[in-house]
Amino acid sequence: MLSVTPIPALSDNYIWLMRQDTSPDVCVVDPGDAEPVIRVLEQEGLTLGTILVTHHHPDHTGGLTELIDRYSPQVIGPDNPGIDGLTKRVGKGDTCRVMGRRFDVHEVPGHTLDHIAFFTAGIPPLLFCGDTLFSAGCGRLFEGTPEQMYRSLQILTGLPDDTLVFAAHEYTLANLKFARAADPHNRDVADAIVEAQRARDLDRPTLPSHLAREKRINPFLRCDEPDIRATAAQYGNTDTDQATFTTLRAWKDSF
Repeated sequence: MLSVTPIPALSDNYIWLMRQDTSPDVCVVDPGDAEPVIRVLEQEGLTLGTILVTHHHPDHTGGLTELIDRYSPQVIGPDNPGIDGLTKRVGKGDTCRVMGRRFDVHEVPGHTLDHIAFFTAGIPPLLFCGDTLFSAGCGRLFEGTPEQMYRSLQILTGLPDDTLVFAAHEYTLANLKFARAADPHNRDVADAIVEAQRARDLDRPTLPSHLAREKRINPFLRCDEPDIRATAAQYGNTDTDQATFTTLRAWKDSF
């Protein structure tokens, strides 16, 4: 059985660690810092066989050089020459095998132009989406356009509802505060705030989330909802779902 656990890193990153049954060979996703990864590997007697990279930002790639020098893993990431150490560059429609499972690659530009996500079907399906989809939120648009991010989120919401969503940051509570402002009558959002606060009070991660749950609480996935459109209309155009998304994203940037 494939299991996934978080390695907290930097201020609010999660480096996701995948392992298969009792095998010492493991995979990590978006290692922005090598030190916490090395510490876990040494404490548990594990060997780093694979690294997955979703995009080029330093808080997702900063540990690559040290981990590659120490463990010589295969390193799979987007076709961006600015990311050093990749052994396999992948894009839309590509697949790779990690921990005995097939992962499909989806191009999801918006946060960055090179952003990709890794999805594997199974029980349950798993999605490693970097900074594209967060619990109750989505990534800032550093390089891409609102149109690109909106389309990217549509790709991800087309995955099975029982997909576990492994985002790369502990942003859930902050995102839920915005969700409450954008969707004030949503009882699921209110319940999610209570659950997330309880988890953080116990120093537990709020992730992974479920895609079905995100469709209930994430305003960026609910741009067709009349209540959200009515609230967002105070801040900009909401004539279409995409326009509503654009307005929500700009509002969130200054929230």
